[in-house]
Amino acid sequence: MPNQISTMLKEIQSTGNKDTRSGFGDGIVEAARKNANIVALTADLAGSLKLNQFIKEFPERFFQCGIAEANMMGIAAGLTIGGKIPYTTTFANFSTGRVYDQIRQSIAYSGKNVKICASHAGLTLGEDGATHQILEDIGLMKMLPGMTVIVPCDYTQTKAATIAVAAHEGPVYLRFGRPSWPIFSKEEDFRIGKAQYFSEGTDVSIFACGHLVWNAIQAGALLQEKGISVEVINIHTIKPLDEAAVIKSIRKTKCAVTAEEHNIIGGLGDAIAQCAAKNFPVPVEYVGTKDTFGESGVPKDLLKKYGLDIPDIVTAAEKVMARKKNS
Repeated sequence: MPNQISTMLKEIQSTGNKDTRSGFGDGIVEAARKNANIVALTADLAGSLKLNQFIKEFPERFFQCGIAEANMMGIAAGLTIGGKIPYTTTFANFSTGRVYDQIRQSIAYSGKNVKICASHAGLTLGEDGATHQILEDIGLMKMLPGMTVIVPCDYTQTKAATIAVAAHEGPVYLRFGRPSWPIFSKEEDFRIGKAQYFSEGTDVSIFACGHLVWNAIQAGALLQEKGISVEVINIHTIKPLDEAAVIKSIRKTKCAVTAEEHNIIGGLGDAIAQCAAKNFPVPVEYVGTKDTFGESGVPKDLLKKYGLDIPDIVTAAEKVMARKKNS
């Protein structure tokens, strides 16, 4: 039966809906008010990245680079030499795939203090389709030595992460999204590199990031109703991974599900599986896209079609518990 703590899942309520990119827009303004070295750069997407208030308050600290993302990364790297803390802003696809060479050579290789802020990530970008719905970016960025990778779960956590990365020395990849999404976290609960527990349990561990944390919570509540004790953990920091939290959880439950709006190759699932393989091998089931590109469509319909919906997490949990039982 579910333990007393895991009943918390039934008590987690959304306080409304708001897009995570607005959390970034509000967060960078608050951070900039406290730190005069923070500057913002964009590649012709100031409105989409919610930078209007920043521009209004700090016009001299805003740089419009135009549709020249590679140049933007080079400028950002240069600004750090003068002590500035640049936040680069564009869509996730253009923040990574289009400029990977510039990030590797000019930012990661020399450990430049650049914050790469990437919106419109994953399938929930929706109607813009496969060319913009990057599902490989977490893998690309976490493979870069010294790169911190953060994927917050809602508006509040994105705001908190945006503020927190200003004090973090070194390059950061901050990934967030376009759609309106439930708000359910608390700003004070965010710490870079520390997993966030939404429930504790003994039957199955569910590790999630980004938009799928909310789906994992809902799936956990459904599993609870079936008498399953569920541990739901938000791995908002993919790198450095909170290995202690992962190991502690899988030692109890002896099986895991990972849920992410990303290809199962190279993302959160691979990070959890690698940690388990090195420390405490357990069965793992992956909820994410299966080595495929996306397509144009309504965000929630796409999550359902590509197997990232609440029932898919429930099914994965039941499957991995059966594997545990039969192993």
